[in-house]
Amino acid sequence: MQAMLFSAGLGTRLQPLTNNLPKALAPFGNTTLLGYNLKFLSSQGINSFIINTHHFAGKIEEYLIKNDFFGLDIYLSYEDQLLDTAGGIANVKNQIKSEQILLYNVDVISDIDINRMYRYHCEKKTDVSLATRNRKTSRYLLFDESNIMTGWKNEKTKEIKLCHKEKKYKKLAFSGISLLNINVLDKIPKVEKKSVIALYLDICKDHKISAYVHDDDYWFDCGNVEKLQKAETQIFKNIY
Repeated sequence: MQAMLFSAGLGTRLQPLTNNLPKALAPFGNTTLLGYNLKFLSSQGINSFIINTHHFAGKIEEYLIKNDFFGLDIYLSYEDQLLDTAGGIANVKNQIKSEQILLYNVDVISDIDINRMYRYHCEKKTDVSLATRNRKTSRYLLFDESNIMTGWKNEKTKEIKLCHKEKKYKKLAFSGISLLNINVLDKIPKVEKKSVIALYLDICKDHKISAYVHDDDYWFDCGNVEKLQKAETQIFKNIY
């Protein structure tokens, strides 16, 4: 399996750590967010990666060269203009070498079992599997009783987008990790700025998109300094 690590963001919420660094190179323990996730995913058998870059892109390349690309097959995709997550994956369709690809936000830290998620994906014969959790957030993905995606809800604005009109649905929070069959990418008509959530909402009427609930794993959003430091403390002191 191949993985794409989304690393092109500006990292403004991680300032001052990212005043002179891309978000992917924010320090985490004795490594970086990027280094940690490359090692974590490679430990689960993934050895081919796509990394999109934009902000301080040259520093990511320098970091990888300095570390001999961690002994991995890594393709760097520079974005002159930010394309968001769906746009980023559409931009590298020709570089995908496997039937499925794992999409992973570089500022997510988790011990999720990717091989278990893959088995779930295959057993359920789903087009897209979304790692989800029962946690509080301002925006939820909506699923029916069979864990099939039915829509999206913004808790602050009360906006709801439905792809299946279910009378009952449950709310789950997206973990920034998804596994999809590459034929799903054919539904992106062109390379443009678009999020994967927007893509999934566009296609969920015609494609099976399932929730892979991983409440038993630890998971951290390291998108700001406070959250990054909390994850660092809990993981490296083994108190999660």
